[in-house]
Amino acid sequence: MNTIKSSEITIFAFRMNTMFLNRIQTGLLLALTSGLALAQPSEQDLSNLGSRTITTAVPFLMISPDAKAGGYADQGVSTEPDANSMHWNVGKLALADKDMSIAVSYTPWLRQLVPDINLAYLGFYKKIGGRTCIGASIRYFSLGDITFTDNNGNTIGQYNPNEFAIDAGASLKLSDHWSGGIAFRFIYSNLTLGQNVQGAATNPGLAGAGDLGFFYQNPDKKLFKRPVTWRFGFSITNIGNKIKYSETQPDGDYIPINLRFGTSNTLQIDKFNKITISLELSKLMVPSNPVYERDSVTNNVVYGPDGKPVILAGMDPNRNVIAGMFSSLWDSPAGFEGEMSEFTISSGAEYWYNNLFRAAFGFFYEPRVSGNRQYFTLGAGVRYKIFGLDFSYLIPTVQRNPLEHTVRFTLSFNFNSLKKKTSDGESTPKKGKNKAPINAN
Repeated sequence: MNTIKSSEITIFAFRMNTMFLNRIQTGLLLALTSGLALAQPSEQDLSNLGSRTITTAVPFLMISPDAKAGGYADQGVSTEPDANSMHWNVGKLALADKDMSIAVSYTPWLRQLVPDINLAYLGFYKKIGGRTCIGASIRYFSLGDITFTDNNGNTIGQYNPNEFAIDAGASLKLSDHWSGGIAFRFIYSNLTLGQNVQGAATNPGLAGAGDLGFFYQNPDKKLFKRPVTWRFGFSITNIGNKIKYSETQPDGDYIPINLRFGTSNTLQIDKFNKITISLELSKLMVPSNPVYERDSVTNNVVYGPDGKPVILAGMDPNRNVIAGMFSSLWDSPAGFEGEMSEFTISSGAEYWYNNLFRAAFGFFYEPRVSGNRQYFTLGAGVRYKIFGLDFSYLIPTVQRNPLEHTVRFTLSFNFNSLKKKTSDGESTPKKGKNKAPINAN
């Protein structure tokens, strides 16, 4: 059980969730493990000098929800479609090789420090006709049982802060090899559970968002005279309004609008063996942190006549969502180099034997100035008839990670559409000249 004082609730609501992903070694861990107070952000914190880490509200939307992608170094924009594609790229669904699929995933979070923080995820898709596929998903993030106390240490109450998102979307087959899709998302974030902080009422944060995704899959390629399926994916996720936890928070915080694109190639080595190699790049499409002018004596941020901090490099981060999204491609105070440092890179490989057993590994890289998350991942899975079970394990290489030394797992159910049987009992293949992609969901 965790203890947090009433005076900490503002920071707990507005900053804690972001710290889970980007500042895991800072005051949040102290608050969760020892109950130490978190101070209000100082003016000096505004400058973010020495670090260009971008923070947002509701970062639980960025946690890789499924173990299969987790074994790939948390990538999924261009890998083969499955029931978890709603998170990565809704455009993939129309080119899935199964008629329907359901997947349930469970991810422990900060398990080395706190036993009751976790993410649960349910994904689903169903094909309708030959060109359309609908999908849906639910994710629930529990922050565990937390005891709130006042400044004198008196218990106010025990609560279970939580967040969830509900998605629904559709994907359309645009051609033999191309598909695209859109999804809509409702986001609920209840971190303070209605506590009054310094006389101001707090409330759950609410947001609506949308995703856009495109996917290319071509099974007609050859490499060393062996069949190859080439895939390419592109998506922008969480395009939505800013989120607020109090009416005294006029501007609100950006949610993690995210750009992903990548490619994967599956080589069929022989009848029983195949291997997939994949690469993915990702970038938050929210404003970069500017560099503020600071007083040479006090080292505090200097404010102009309009009451706003004076910016030396970069752009004012208080922009509307659309302007912030597009200008995020060129607003880094470090110029082009800074923009490039905001990309993360995931690479991985996966091996399948007879579409029954799989093993995967990957490496995730984030530049030091942007957060310094770097880790290896391992994955394994098994398929039997309609059932699938996947596991993943994360090994950090630079700094501690909320998922280190924990096992994520996903249970999936994959259903083919009913097909006519021939006289000898074999399934009649669907008509068409195109080869089937090399998949093994």
